[in-house]
Amino acid sequence: MKKIYLLLALSAFVSASCSIYTELNAQVSLKKDSLLLAAHEIISETTYCGLATVDSSGQPRIRTMNPFPVKDDFVIWFATSRTSRKVSEIKANPKVCVYFANHQTAKGYVNITGSASVIDNRELLMQMKRDYWNGIPGWQEKFVLIKIIPGTIEVINYQHGLNNDPDTFRAPAIIF
Repeated sequence: MKKIYLLLALSAFVSASCSIYTELNAQVSLKKDSLLLAAHEIISETTYCGLATVDSSGQPRIRTMNPFPVKDDFVIWFATSRTSRKVSEIKANPKVCVYFANHQTAKGYVNITGSASVIDNRELLMQMKRDYWNGIPGWQEKFVLIKIIPGTIEVINYQHGLNNDPDTFRAPAIIF
């Protein structure tokens, strides 16, 4: 009888401890909050990130970007040239992926998939202006903003014990 209780207790413990490795629903607020905190830590420690788009031939394209500070809603903002390839790619296919990682500390990574839109709003651009833009002649006419609404956030953060699934290597994720 003791063996059955021990097996049931062990099974419950393994089940509870492994649940962090599975995809989380928004209803699990504690786990969702923990994942978001772990994601925000990595993002806030990262100056640059990778932005992936898809070109007209279906070829993925990735480039290094300097995002504006990401707030608690995980909406990601960039500024870029209105004539850049990424702008035309986003207008044709708004599905994007943004990858944050600090490879010097090897703390983990955050991968956000979502929907991007090009925002051509000079007033908002002026509010978000960065000091170094003053060195770019005509930046007010050249720049537009890119806004990314997250759909899914995957997080690996070793300090928080967020590792990939040992069988599938899938990262813990939140679907918005």
